Amino acid sequence: MRGYLLDTHVLLWAAFGSPRLPAFARSVLADSRQLVAFSVVSLWEIILKSGADRPDFRVDAAAVRTYARMAGLGEVAVTGEHVLGVRELEPLHHDPFDRLLLAQAGEEQLVLLTVDRKVLRYGEHVKKA
Repeated sequence: MRGYLLDTHVLLWAAFGSPRLPAFARSVLADSRQLVAFSVVSLWEIILKSGADRPDFRVDAAAVRTYARMAGLGEVAVTGEHVLGVRELEPLHHDPFDRLLLAQAGEEQLVLLTVDRKVLRYGEHVKKA
């Protein structure tokens, strides 16, 4: 594995200094030797869910992106390979954002950091934040 990809909640908690950010994720973010990235999928998820009035997503996606870039996180764009990679995933979880993040992690040889129990069931390319 080359590094870590933050899932959307982990990215949000990091961006806003939330005490909900798990210790392991904090240590990964603090280690300048680690490659850590976020996905534009998370920005899309934030925009759509904030429009749906989800309280946990009432944030500005542009501010989250600014935090991530200032923190030195890599930005992973969506490619055709990522989208097609979703087809290869077992149907353990049906959230389209999580499934695309999983496909990106696999394609980019990153480990997806998450606290989502459904996502953690995938095992490969996933680690509890």
